[in-house]
Amino acid sequence: MSDDIRLDLEREARIGIAEAVFSAGKSTDQLARIIALDPARRRLFTRLAPEQVAALPTEAAERLCYDPLSRTAVMGGELPCLDPARVAIVAAGTSDLPIVAEIERTLAFHGENATHFLDCGVAGLWRLLEQQAAIGRHPVVIAVAGMEGALFSVLGGLVRGVLIAVPCAIGYGVADGGRAALHSALASCAPGITVVNIANGYGAACAALRVLGALDFRG
Repeated sequence: MSDDIRLDLEREARIGIAEAVFSAGKSTDQLARIIALDPARRRLFTRLAPEQVAALPTEAAERLCYDPLSRTAVMGGELPCLDPARVAIVAAGTSDLPIVAEIERTLAFHGENATHFLDCGVAGLWRLLEQQAAIGRHPVVIAVAGMEGALFSVLGGLVRGVLIAVPCAIGYGVADGGRAALHSALASCAPGITVVNIANGYGAACAALRVLGALDFRG
C-alpha cells in the first residue's frame, strides 16, 4: 500500500463489519489504486458519485457493481442474504429513498436482508399504524425522516425492537439541513433511541449490524 492509502483489511475479523471506502473527495487515481489492491477481496464503496465512476479506467469501473441512488458500489460480488429479514427500514417519505438505499446496500454487503416500509410519515399517521404489526416483528428498526423528525418518537412508542434514527436533510426553513430532525431525535421522549448523524445511512446500517452481531455473540 502507498502512504496515502492504508486499508484496514482486518477490521471485519475484529468487529464483524468490513471497512468501507468513503469515496467523497478521493481522486480518480486514488480510487483506481484502491480497486486494484487485493482485487479478490470484497469491498464496499460509499458516497461514490456517478461522475467519479464515469472517470475511472474501464478495467476499474467494470469491477464495481454501482448503484447511483445510494451512491454505493460493491466490488467482489454479493453475499446471499439471510431470510427472514431481521431489519425493518421505515422511511417517512420518498425523498428519503437515497438514504434507505444506502442502508439496504450496506446491510446486503454483510449478508443481511431488510424489509422496506416506505412513505410512512406521521402527517398521515394511518400509513404507519397499518404497518405497525409488520414493523414490530423485526428485532431492529431503522427510521429515516427529515422535516421535524416526528417519526422517531412515534415509532419509539410503538415497537419494542432496537430503534435507530437517521435524521435527513429533507425540509426547508428551520428544517433545512436536517438539524431540526437531529435535535428531535436526540430530544425524543421515547426511551432508548439510538441516533446517528444527519444522512448517515451507512452508520445506521453498521449500528444494526453490531446489534445483530451481539444477538449472535457466543463469547
